[in-house]
Amino acid sequence: MDADRYDNMAELLDEQVGYYRAVAAEYEDHLLPFPGGAELSAAIEEFRPTGSVLELACGPGTWTPQLIRHATDVTAVDASPEMLAIASARLGEEGVRFMAADLFQWQPDRRYDVVFFGFWLSHVPPDHFESFWSLVANCLKPDGRVLFVDDWYRTAAELIEGERSSTIRRRLADGTAYRIVKVPHRPEDLERALDRIGWRIEVHSTAGPFFWGAGSRASN
Repeated sequence: MDADRYDNMAELLDEQVGYYRAVAAEYEDHLLPFPGGAELSAAIEEFRPTGSVLELACGPGTWTPQLIRHATDVTAVDASPEMLAIASARLGEEGVRFMAADLFQWQPDRRYDVVFFGFWLSHVPPDHFESFWSLVANCLKPDGRVLFVDDWYRTAAELIEGERSSTIRRRLADGTAYRIVKVPHRPEDLERALDRIGWRIEVHSTAGPFFWGAGSRASN
């Protein structure tokens, strides 16, 4: 990546963090009005994220309660202190270690049985896809497992750089605009992309624009 492109990407990722810090208080007002959420919850229950679990981009703790039900302990990481404050107030700290960190810079201090991320992978730029999955590998024990849930939905109004671009614009309730990354992964293409970099993950569609994936490194 050349210097100008790096600077532009760093600026975009900073703006994305800024959006999630600003949207924290109204986050649930922006949830997608589509069916399929219950299928994602069912997928987590079927997966049973047992042992020590790492949740990347935990946001306001939407999925953390389901993880806690199965896990021995949960480490929940997010770049937004505002999101972490909501999650901590909602869940308390028993069994959960909250950490504020930029996931594009952060490295784990231990390894986990399970890594989970909800509605985060689509916010990882294509140029960071492999390095993000390298981070996931570094977070896992040798026999560790991965589970994620996400969506591919983008509105026409958000596509400020066209359908081929992963950069979109989102607005707060007051109209303030932010650029963020939103990659519209399709399950079959995502499964192939993960296979090419050494992961064996089955990616499943649900009702609406949602999908989920579960698996492990190919060497496992």
